[in-house]
Amino acid sequence: MPWTALEQALSSRLPATQAGGGRPALPVRLIAGLLYLKHAYDLSDEAVCERWLENPYWQFFTGEVVFQTRLPCDASSLTRWRQRLGEAGMEELLAHTINAAHAMQAVDARGCRG
Repeated sequence: MPWTALEQALSSRLPATQAGGGRPALPVRLIAGLLYLKHAYDLSDEAVCERWLENPYWQFFTGEVVFQTRLPCDASSLTRWRQRLGEAGMEELLAHTINAAHAMQAVDARGCRG
């Protein structure tokens, strides 16, 4: 995945800190990665978080370098992230995913046409 480009594209919708203070927001890579995995494997918010917790490959995919034994977020946070991203942000995430798959020759461009 082109994480740097994706982070730049979505950072305006997912600010590094929450408005009005509070703890720092979670990394864009984690958010985008969880949303991608959720849709790729057709999982609920709760299920994607549970699988992330037990799967070192999923953790690495979302930016972790050391295996984590605790969730970095609550499953209900995915709903809030989707709301912040909005339809345009989710479409942008989808576009980056398709472009990455095409660049890796994981999909044929003809298969992406409607």
